[in-house]
Amino acid sequence: MSVPRQIGIETRGALGVIYLRNAPVNALGHALRTAISDAHRAFCADPEIKAIALVGLPKFFSAGADIREFATGRKPPLLTEVIAQIEAAPKPTLALIGGVCFGGGFELTLACDIRLAAPNARFSFPEIRLGNIPGAGGTQKLPRLVGGPAALDIIVTAREVRAEEAAALGLCAEVLPDLEAALLRAEAMAAAGIERQPIGARAVPGDISEMDAAAETALGVARGALAVTRAVEGVRMAYDTPLEQGQAWERETFIELNASDQSRAQRHVFFAEREARKVPDLPRDTAPREITRAAVVGADSAGAGIAMCFARAGLPVVLIDTDAAQIERARARIAELWDQARDGGGIDGPTLVAQRARLELSTELHAAASADVVVAAVSEDMTQTQEIFSALDRICKPGAILVNNGATLDLDSIAQATRRPGDVIGMHFLQPDGAVRLLEVVRGARTAPEVIATVMALAPRLDKQPVLVGVCDGLVGNRMVRAFGREVQMLVEEGATPDQVDAALAGFGVDIGQQLRDACAGAQGQPPRAPLTEDEIRRRCLWQLVNTGCRLLEEGIALRASDIDVIFVHGYGFPRFRGGPMHHAEAVGLSKVLADIRHYHEMLGPRWAPAPLLERAVREGLSLDAAMTSEAVA
Repeated sequence: MSVPRQIGIETRGALGVIYLRNAPVNALGHALRTAISDAHRAFCADPEIKAIALVGLPKFFSAGADIREFATGRKPPLLTEVIAQIEAAPKPTLALIGGVCFGGGFELTLACDIRLAAPNARFSFPEIRLGNIPGAGGTQKLPRLVGGPAALDIIVTAREVRAEEAAALGLCAEVLPDLEAALLRAEAMAAAGIERQPIGARAVPGDISEMDAAAETALGVARGALAVTRAVEGVRMAYDTPLEQGQAWERETFIELNASDQSRAQRHVFFAEREARKVPDLPRDTAPREITRAAVVGADSAGAGIAMCFARAGLPVVLIDTDAAQIERARARIAELWDQARDGGGIDGPTLVAQRARLELSTELHAAASADVVVAAVSEDMTQTQEIFSALDRICKPGAILVNNGATLDLDSIAQATRRPGDVIGMHFLQPDGAVRLLEVVRGARTAPEVIATVMALAPRLDKQPVLVGVCDGLVGNRMVRAFGREVQMLVEEGATPDQVDAALAGFGVDIGQQLRDACAGAQGQPPRAPLTEDEIRRRCLWQLVNTGCRLLEEGIALRASDIDVIFVHGYGFPRFRGGPMHHAEAVGLSKVLADIRHYHEMLGPRWAPAPLLERAVREGLSLDAAMTSEAVA
């Protein structure tokens, strides 16, 4: 047979090998699905072949479905049809897994009788981040393999399961040194004969009552995400529903969720995250500077957290504070946090030792002299910050990037305290630890293009989602939250109780945060002019976010409406399944949003003056981003 470019084939004794070669990530698009199906059928027809192996690229077994087909539609053979073919075949199939094995790629391995993994194998179901559930057997087969609670955790968290954990769970049979070793093992197994071991024929281990606590945890975190509710339903179904019936439910549910508003919103966030990493006016040939060593000035909790973030990323870092007592407090706090991570299973012993070895502490500012990037995490005081940057300008080597971590001080004024304003940039770590992934990258008026490129490339190394913003008090996120918080307080002043506001927003999926709750509790309520409904509370809070976001777009502080969505999803707890405040407004209809804002402007005064960008978008029938382009052209 002629071999399509998406695969390679090889015969190794009694083993027929199908190599998946659809670079770069082995996405399971139509061409690859067809090639796998044809090659598998050919090997099944060969009397010399006793077993078949599927092998991916060294770093990508398969990243899963081609997401572009979500919008364009799919052609047969569908992945479910390829999987059914493998499961119904007269010969066993093995999956030899190295690197990424996500989504549909993961489900493809669950069709196989045996899974052998290389040490770099990583399994995940990311569908929940797209507002969906696994749609090719994942909710029904994974519980039969690893148990209901473990399966539900993997599905609803979208976390990555590494090779060693996969072996411990029973997800894979063995971890081999590399894919070649796995091929040798598979070849020997084929020669000796392999019994069919279909997952679908198994019962879910344990009792369905074990699901209660796992389901309660998942639904509590979900805050109204429909896909999580369906995932819980699907995993429960695996306990007492025949596989064929369960898979039919799963396929129907996948199609239903794929067409839902929540899934559309989450797909918007998926693409917005990638778009946020792009800087439109950065020359294509801009090369980032090499970052091999970091320094952090200021050893309070923020500075210590940032230093740990660099150490986790594999970069040597020195944490500096001229106050010796502060350094000792930081040393104790860092040790406590690392011990907690180890004891909680978040980090193993060797990794902890390596991270500790990368982080040193010093009371000498000159310790930053050899760093490629220096982050100042000091008080929000302009005079003190300028003094520190002036000192760093004298101490640091040429080409070192000088970073301010704050969100309120004017970056351009800070840069003026140095002789290298092109090397000055902002990195606003909302929280340095892994819980909040947002990193607002602040571009000053004179920040050099290669400095922007360097920091945007550094962010993913630090496990952060970068969004480029301009200079203003509060940047994008905090400035919008101030408007949001002000409206929350005004609602309480008008007679709503803090619990009413909290409940209305929690029902939408937004957590207003303890700081705002405290502010609400301190507000002096007035008898309400009229009962405030949950819908009105939501609209007033959300449309203040949107109106302020439109002003930030007009001012050039935010580049794109979708960037604001990424900021709020990753930094401020806005529900991913709503797509961010700007997407939500466009989904509701900008004309409806503007009508509400005009009504509140007339009723409540100047703080509700409509943003001109919003008015232009409605007048011209454009999206917010298109309205910005329209204004630029005009």
